Amino acid sequence: MNQENESTPLHEIPEGSPQGGSDDAASTQHSDATATYMTPYAPVEKDAEDEAVPEKGNDTAREAEPEEALNFMGHLEEIRSRLIQTTIALLVVTSLCATYADFLVNEILIGPLKRSSEGLVLQNLVPYGQVSLYFQVVFFAGFIISFPFVAWQIWQFVAPGLHEHERKASRFSILFISLCFFAGIAFGYFVFLPISLQFFAGFGTTLIKNNISVQDYVSFFIGTLLTAGLVFELPFISYILSKIGLLTPAFMRFYRKHAIVFLLIVAAIVTPSTDLVTQLIIGLPMILLYELSILISHHVNRNNAALRS
Repeated sequence: MNQENESTPLHEIPEGSPQGGSDDAASTQHSDATATYMTPYAPVEKDAEDEAVPEKGNDTAREAEPEEALNFMGHLEEIRSRLIQTTIALLVVTSLCATYADFLVNEILIGPLKRSSEGLVLQNLVPYGQVSLYFQVVFFAGFIISFPFVAWQIWQFVAPGLHEHERKASRFSILFISLCFFAGIAFGYFVFLPISLQFFAGFGTTLIKNNISVQDYVSFFIGTLLTAGLVFELPFISYILSKIGLLTPAFMRFYRKHAIVFLLIVAAIVTPSTDLVTQLIIGLPMILLYELSILISHHVNRNNAALRS
């Protein structure tokens, strides 16, 4: 029997023998172990997918960067277009004013000086003085006449960034700005400038002749008119500050007395004469502008409250 057992080869063991079953069980256990061994690696594929998401987000951010650059370049192109249109308009209006250069210099510029006093004499101190004088007068006249168009170009650039109700509420802004500016120019030319020139002509000793440099006179003339034009923009500034919620009529009414005292002090400083009547002529329009600003602020805040409700 020992020989038979020794002579029986292993490969002849029947498939249904217990040893064959143990091999199947071993293979099954091996496959289960393999499955169990592979299971922890399943989340690795998920992590790889998760890591791929930021790369996709980076691609989206990279795609957004050119769009922002295009938007920025579009704004620059629009600014360039507005500047070109404004420059063309200024050149056209200035060219038209150049045809009336003598009238602008003799009547508009020197007229207040002649009407104020004959003791004030203009003189040219440099060879190119009168050429520079004509250029300044013609360009300044062109700027005043084309001011509504310049304001409209600025408004056309700002308007796309506003809401619909803000655009409707501000549709008369250009007219409002222009009227305030022209009112200030008129006040400076017909009221403030003559009073100042009369005071300068009558002040001091008669032993000194008042020969004024034409360049200094032009600077004083342009500076006076521009200052008056900007001061008369106070109602519009009040409108803008009230529109964005930085100014209320209650605040302006509370500080009304302080504002009146301040405006009278400003009038006393800018008015060359020590006469109280002259100071009131300058100060009263500014006080009226302050009162008008209160009414405008009240109207704007009431509209804002209605829109919020």
